[in-house]
Order: sequence, then structure tokens, then C-alpha cells
Amino acid sequence: MRRQGFVAVVLHAVAVSALLGVAGAPLGAQSQPGSLRPRARDLGIPFDGTPGRYNAITDVAGVEVGHTTVVSGEGMLVQGRGPVRTGVTAILPRGRAVGTPVFGGWFSLNGNGEMTGTTWLEESGVLEGPVLITNTHSVGVVRDASIQWMLEHQPGFRWALPMVAETWDGVLNDINGFHISPAHVFSALDGARGGSVGEGSVGGGTGMLCNGFKGGIGTASRLLPLEAGGFMLGVLVQCNYGSRRGLRIAGVPVGEELIEPAVCVAGSKPPSRDWLREMPRCGRRNSSLERPEPELGSIIIVIATDAPLLPHQLRRLVKRASLGLGREGSISSHFSGDIFVAFSTANPGLTADTARVNLQMLPNDRLDPLFAATVQATEEAVTNAMLAAVTMTGADSIRAHALPHDRLVALLRKYNRLQLPRDARR
Repeated sequence: MRRQGFVAVVLHAVAVSALLGVAGAPLGAQSQPGSLRPRARDLGIPFDGTPGRYNAITDVAGVEVGHTTVVSGEGMLVQGRGPVRTGVTAILPRGRAVGTPVFGGWFSLNGNGEMTGTTWLEESGVLEGPVLITNTHSVGVVRDASIQWMLEHQPGFRWALPMVAETWDGVLNDINGFHISPAHVFSALDGARGGSVGEGSVGGGTGMLCNGFKGGIGTASRLLPLEAGGFMLGVLVQCNYGSRRGLRIAGVPVGEELIEPAVCVAGSKPPSRDWLREMPRCGRRNSSLERPEPELGSIIIVIATDAPLLPHQLRRLVKRASLGLGREGSISSHFSGDIFVAFSTANPGLTADTARVNLQMLPNDRLDPLFAATVQATEEAVTNAMLAAVTMTGADSIRAHALPHDRLVALLRKYNRLQLPRDARR
């Protein structure tokens, strides 16, 4: 009965134009889904480090990711009916088939947000079950549904304190309509896979904004050289933080160069919500308001590695994601919930029911390459989230424009920061 009535609409190239951008929009509307749009390296954006095969968190063996994307309705907001622009993203540290715990650690750079299960993670050093990300007002239903899912999929299940994180999609989405159901959670978990990861306006990132543009899900990975252990580290972000003016990509002040409002009112009627009434109209070159309030959003960062790290080392590692955000121009504002979690897939027998458990760990003085990989992959994952996102029109006909690829490339060339893709150099 739980799955009856389940509707999940995934954006495809033939998406309804009203849900996405329209021709002639000043920032270059896009209608392709995130999975078809070029990623940062495809555009020649330079990054440090060597990515894995998929340049994704799933490059860490065993990690699986699933999305449920929920899109319906258009026009003025009617609470409880829509428009709906939201979803759920699930990260399974050892995949659906295994599900055994991993060592973990977490960090709150700024706590205006939520990530459930962190007190037990802090106490035990162990992450038990998947990590799920959704919108702010759906944390409860996602948490409860994840317990139901574990009860059905994990033999011997007795109890759980699930890890569910959120960012706020209340500009584009009918967030107070509570449109996420247990069926959406089951769909994300059951659909989790390795390999390529959907990015941009998918899953929990569907209705999110990032650095004043359309945001969403992004991912990247780093393969350490053999002399540093040859370990893999991957990052996945749900990007909904920051202001346009602060945005930097590869050191270029992109937000200061793109002056027209990227989040604007596309309809003829004023928004039904008072706090959005002063939002600029689309098509006007007016940079005075990029959002109703500055930096009204958050970011969740999930870090995975196969390096043998113990909980205290993961707590050190996870803090380095902050430096990756700094490269993108973040100041971690008062209104931002910047909450991160890291886990290691090494030490599979850490919860064995024996008198003594043999564990492996890296010496502390060997952690610097992993610290660097975390910074690098976080920076690239945020950029990938923005580049994969599609222009989207949501509740009250508020339109969030995607970061325009052509203009970004021109800016990188202007600042001499463009790196030709490898294929183009041959």
C-alpha cells in the first residue's frame, strides 16, 4: 500500500517548457537534463588533482547513489497542491546488497540546518545505514521511511537512528505542501546504483538554488597517486547556498561579472508570498536584488573514501570541505546550514561480534593528500552542480536561471583560466 499513488516525474530533454527556462531569457535558458549537460572539465575549467573513472562519489567502490525527482504543476502557489519542485537523494556507503556500518565523522560549519543521527555518529564513530538528502520540511517522513526500508532490507534489523539531511527549496517548491512520501524514499533507495551519478536538478537538489543561480546535486572524485596510497575519495553535494556576487569559479569572480538577476519573476502576476514581492522581473538588467534575502540557503556535503581512516581522522577530514567552499566564494553565512559527513568503506569487519576486532588505519602524518583531495573534489562538485542544473520555473512563476555555459567560458578565457579539454589538445 505504501507505494500506491506514487508519482515521480524526472526531467527529460522533452520536458514541458513552462517548468524550465524559456527562449530569450537573459541568462541563456537551458532545457536539457543535468545528465546531458557538459560538466566542468568538459568546458575546460581547470581543477587540481586526478579524478576517478566517473569523477563521482561512486568511484569509491561499493558506494551507490539514487534519486527520486518530483516535479508537477505550474503557476501561482497553492499550498498543498503545488507547484512541486523537490525530491530525495540517497547515498548508500556499501550499496544496497551489503548495508553493514562504516566508520564516519561529521562537522557543522554553520548550524542553520539539520542532519539527523549525528549525535549517535559522534558518540559511536559509526554510520549505520544510508545517508539521505531532501528538503527542509520533509526530513521527518524521509527519516521514518528509511527505517521502514532498512527493516525490509537488513536481516536482523532492530533499531536505527537514520542520517537525513536537508536544504530549503521554498522559493521554487511548495515546501509547506509536504509532497514527499515514503514511496519517494523507497524509490531513491531501491534505485541506487554505482557508476555515473545524475547531477543538477535531480533528487533532493531539484528545487535548489546555488550562489544565486539554479543549483542542485553535484559530485566529483580524486584518485590519490600510488606514493600516497592510491586511495579514492569522492564528494557529493546538495548545493543551495551562497550569493551570486560572491561566486568564484577557478578563481574568477564570476558573480561580479554576471550582473542581471538570475532568480526572478517570470509571470505577469506578483508572487503570492509577501517576502517575494520585491524580487526583480525577469529580463531586467537590475542587480540590486538577487534574492529576497542574501545567502538564504544551505549545503550538504557527503564525503566517501576507501582509505582506512578511524572516526577521529574522519572528523579531521570532513572539516576540509570548508576550504573547498571557500574556493567557490562561500562565507558560510548566518542563514546557511553547512553540514558535512564523511565515511570510510575500509575495515568491513568493524562491528564483528568478537572479543577483539583488528582494524587498519593510516598514520596521521599520511593524511595530507586526503585533505587536499577533499578540498579539490568539493570545489569541483559544487561547480558541477551548477553547470548540470537546468533553468527552472517554479511556484509563483519564480524562475531560477542556470549558470550560462557560454558566458562562463568567455569569462574564464578573459581571465586566462580556460584549459582546453584533453581531446581538444590532440
